Amino acid sequence: MDDTLDGSGAEKSAERLTALSDGIFAIAMTLLVLDVRIPPGLSAAGFREAFLDVLPDLGAYALSFWILAGFWRDHRRIVRLVPPTEKLPLRLALVWLGAIALIPFPTSLLSEYADQPLAVAVYAGTVCVTNLLELAVLRTGLKGSGPHGPATEYTVRSVSADLVCTASVFAVSVPLAYGFSTVVALWSWLALVPAKIVAGRRFPERPPSAAV
Repeated sequence: MDDTLDGSGAEKSAERLTALSDGIFAIAMTLLVLDVRIPPGLSAAGFREAFLDVLPDLGAYALSFWILAGFWRDHRRIVRLVPPTEKLPLRLALVWLGAIALIPFPTSLLSEYADQPLAVAVYAGTVCVTNLLELAVLRTGLKGSGPHGPATEYTVRSVSADLVCTASVFAVSVPLAYGFSTVVALWSWLALVPAKIVAGRRFPERPPSAAV
């Protein structure tokens, strides 16, 4: 039996997936901050020491929150472009949401063991795989949803460029962590900022408006 959804069914499926994803993102983003805490009752010297010790946790939290926010933004754009069906795109979307829910774990590893190549590799690998899963959701959904106009194709290229850019930066950092040092690998993630700027200028979210 063909399990492809009709228009109303696809819209309801998209709404359910969006509600599920919003809930998972809210939980994952909340879990990120649970490790950021300073115990009560410290002396002045103990408080200063504890505050310095929590700075890596704050850094890992800020990085992961930014990454999750990017995933959430791209996901909502993808759902508008490619309403999920009961076939491969929906299954990939559920696997991708599982990867999103996992991100607090490598974040805690990174905050506690940033000097260990394995911790950096686990974090970078998780982010890279999550990006590739989201890209797979987009591409498989696009393939099975029929012809699209130029505006849709333009937005697809914009989202794809953003996902590939992020996946590439984090993938490259894994051999850097083992071949050089974790410090080099961590600093290499700053390349994500100019890379996203370049990708955004080349493929903005909306195509240039036609001259009136």
